[in-house]
Amino acid sequence: MKVHDLKPAPGSNRSRKRVGRGIAGKGGKTAGRGTKGQGARNNIKPGFEGGQLPLMQRIPKLKGFKNPFRVEYVVVNLDTLESFDGDEVTPDTLRAKGLVHKHGLVKVLGRGELTRKVAVRAHAFSKSAEQAITAAGGSVEVLPPPFGNGRPPAKGNQHTNR
Repeated sequence: MKVHDLKPAPGSNRSRKRVGRGIAGKGGKTAGRGTKGQGARNNIKPGFEGGQLPLMQRIPKLKGFKNPFRVEYVVVNLDTLESFDGDEVTPDTLRAKGLVHKHGLVKVLGRGELTRKVAVRAHAFSKSAEQAITAAGGSVEVLPPPFGNGRPPAKGNQHTNR
């Protein structure tokens, strides 16, 4: 068999059905689209969602979009923990020393080095911070968020029960 002998299987290549060419024979007049209605027409706007308010109108216009469910952390680095006196580090002890803001969840990041054994309890850890604390002989405990697992309560001007 040579390249010029290749052919598609018999019946697999059918010619396109030309519809809407007068009223004689099949496929004439309404061209298989039925009578009237959206399916018979050819002018549905891009982005039309069947009468539901389209996505382009639902999202805020200009100035970006602020996610109301974003979880923000106050951060503490390893060099701060190195200078911290005490072996037990919790969000409350950090707040008492004035090292983190009084509100928000605490996250430990891996800037700096840790040379001593420290037991750290926080809401989140970066991988490098977790590795550095355990390598120095310390322990890491992840505290659960105060809003439970899942989505935090919405911030901003949403309808909330007050």
